[in-house]
Amino acid sequence: MPALITYRTPVQEDWVDYNGHLRDAFYLLIFSYATDALMERIGLDEGSRGQSGNSLFTLEAHINYLHEVKLGTEVWVQTQIIGFDRKRLHVYHSLHRAGFDQVLSASEQMLLHVDLAGPKSAPFGERSVALLNELANSQHDLAPPQYIGNVIHLP
Repeated sequence: MPALITYRTPVQEDWVDYNGHLRDAFYLLIFSYATDALMERIGLDEGSRGQSGNSLFTLEAHINYLHEVKLGTEVWVQTQIIGFDRKRLHVYHSLHRAGFDQVLSASEQMLLHVDLAGPKSAPFGERSVALLNELANSQHDLAPPQYIGNVIHLP
């Protein structure tokens, strides 16, 4: 399967800092929009969330800032399902631009399926499980992500 592109955008003027580089917070914003798009792919679109009362919450996110991104650059996010269980979804987002083969930034995230009435964790619905299985199976031949499982520490 070709990479799953979940979000595409040009870097906006109010997203850059005094050096003309994408601010660190806006990398997370871009990855957050990619997660929103992924939610639509797995049956957690706005209408479904309204009917079921379920959504995804981010439990943990790690971001690697690998290369600078400048104002106006057209970027996109590729998303890979690392794994999932009854209530959690482990994803990897990578940021890319045309004409540059290396990953600009990477974000590993652990997401939790939540019943908003609690709020409390809840098992994924059958439709979401089926869509997650389909997506994960279609990505089985993708190489393992390079920037996954990193721990912050001083040597």
